[in-house]
Amino acid sequence: MSSNQLDHKSQAWSALFSEPMSDLVKRYTSSVGFDKRLWRADIQGSLAHAAMLASQGIISAEDRAAIERGMQQIAGEIERGEFDWKLDLEDVHLNIEARLTQLVGDAGKRLHTGRSRNDQVATDVRLWLRGEIDLIQGLLSDLQKALLQLAEQHAETILPGFTHLQVAQPVSFGHHMLAYVEMFARDAERMADVRRRVNRLPLGAAALAGTSYPLDREQVARALDMDGICQNSLDAVSDRDFAIEFTAAASLAMVHVSRLSEELILWMSQNFGFIELADRFTTGSSIMPQKKNPDVPELARGKTGRVVGHLVGLLTLMKGQPLAYNKDNQEDKEPLFDTADTLKDTLRIFAEMVGGITVRPQAMEQAALRGHATATDLADYLVKKGLPFRDAHETVAHAVKAASARQIDLAQLPLDELQRFHPAISEDVFQVLSLRGSLDARDIAGGTAPAQVRRQVALHRARLA
Repeated sequence: MSSNQLDHKSQAWSALFSEPMSDLVKRYTSSVGFDKRLWRADIQGSLAHAAMLASQGIISAEDRAAIERGMQQIAGEIERGEFDWKLDLEDVHLNIEARLTQLVGDAGKRLHTGRSRNDQVATDVRLWLRGEIDLIQGLLSDLQKALLQLAEQHAETILPGFTHLQVAQPVSFGHHMLAYVEMFARDAERMADVRRRVNRLPLGAAALAGTSYPLDREQVARALDMDGICQNSLDAVSDRDFAIEFTAAASLAMVHVSRLSEELILWMSQNFGFIELADRFTTGSSIMPQKKNPDVPELARGKTGRVVGHLVGLLTLMKGQPLAYNKDNQEDKEPLFDTADTLKDTLRIFAEMVGGITVRPQAMEQAALRGHATATDLADYLVKKGLPFRDAHETVAHAVKAASARQIDLAQLPLDELQRFHPAISEDVFQVLSLRGSLDARDIAGGTAPAQVRRQVALHRARLA
C-alpha cells in the first residue's frame, strides 16, 4: 500500500472515497495550525461526554477509564510540547482522537459515539471563549483600578474640558479619568452578558439532527458548568452569534481604548504638554534625537481597526449561510482568536501604562485659562441675579468678545468694565470666574467637583472589590 493510500485510510471519513485528498486541498482545508489552541477545551468536553456515555450505559466503565487515562497522557504530551500535530488529520479534534486510539485502542474509537465534529467544535469554541471572557473581565477590572488611582490622585487637578476640541469648561482631571472608568465598566457588563449566551452546550446535537443514542445532555452541561443546553440541534451546530457578540463587545472596548489613546497622544504632544508617559511605553526616532513617540497608544488606536475588521468579517461570514453547519464556519476561529489576544494584550499594557502617567497640572491649568472656560459660570451668575438665561448668554458673549479683543481671560476684565455689560455684577463675580470656583460649584451627582470625584471613586472601588 502506498503512503498516499495510507494517508487516505487514516482519514476518519475515508471509506467512501476512491482517491486521497490532494496536498493542496489538505493545506487549504486544514485548521490544526490554529485550532490546536482549543486542545484543553476539546479534552474537557470529551471527558464530560465519556462520563455521560458510561453513566447511560452506552460505553463501559472500562472504556471510560481508558479514555480518561489516555486523555491524561495526551494533555501531558501537549503541555510538554511532545505531541505530534499532523496536518493529515485536519484539526485538533481528529488529532487528539487519533492519538487516543493509538494509546487505548477501541475505547478511543467509541468516544465519538453520539456526537459529530459539528457539535464538538461548537462546544470547544464556547468553552475556550468562556475562559477568555473571564480573563478579559479581570483585565478590565485592573484597568479600571489603575484609572481610579489616577482619578483619586488628581481630583483637585484642573483640566480644560473640551467640546469640538475647543476649550469649553474647566473639569477635574480625575473626573475626566472617571469617564473612562464608566466606559470600561460598561464593557465589563457587556462581556458578562455575552458570557451567558456563550455558556450553552451544543454537544448532543450531533451533525445537525440530534442522535438516536439516549444521551443525557443536561448531565454534560452540569459537568462543564454550563448554564443549559442549546435547544435546537440545527441552531446548535450552526450558531456563531456568540462569537459575533463577543467580537462586537471587544470592538467597543477597543474603541474606548482608542479614544483614550487619542487623548494621551494629544496630551503628550508639545502643543499640550499635559502628561508624560513612562519611557518604557515610548520609542525614539531613528534620525531625530529629541523625539519621544507614544507608540503604545498609537498602536492600540491602529489595532482597534483590526478588531473592528474581525467583527465585519464574522458578520459577512454568516450572512449567506443556510442551515446547518457549513465549512465556512472554520473561518470563525482565526478572527475570534486574534480578537481575544489583541484585547487581552491591549488591556494588560494599558493598565500598566496608566499607572505610570505623570500629570503636569500647571500646563493643564494654563490651558484652561486660555479659552474663557468660565463664561458659562458668568451666565449662570447673571441668571441667579434675575436675568433670563438667553439674555445672560448674550450679555456674556459681549464680555467674551471684549476680553478676546484685549487677549486676556474673562476673569482679567476689571470690575467696572464687567459692570458695563450688566450692573448686577459685583465683586463676588471673581470667585465665580475662577477655575477653582467653577470646579467646586458643580457639586451634584455626576458633576466634576472634587468632592463628587472622590465619592465616585469610592463607589467604583466598592463595585470592583
